[in-house]
Amino acid sequence: MLTEIVERTIVGPGGKIEFESEELVDGSIVELRIRPAPDPDEMDTTEYLMSNKANRERLLASIREAEEHPETMIRFESVEELEEYFFSKDGL
Repeated sequence: MLTEIVERTIVGPGGKIEFESEELVDGSIVELRIRPAPDPDEMDTTEYLMSNKANRERLLASIREAEEHPETMIRFESVEELEEYFFSKDGL
């Protein structure tokens, strides 16, 4: 069963996008999500946060602490669960 196809393409005149795949079955219903490709000149979040010495030291210390004391970690299965935890307490 096909789960996902990731394809890069160029938007044509009038915003037209063309896509073909032999993996798709004629008549099947699909969900289409379009997002801009990442800018190769733009720094990703991790690279940005690690580029500053003070940030890098704090982040690495936090990672070490989490690895040494996993019992202090709070795990969430979804964004909704995280939001419920942080935003539903005492009317926050």
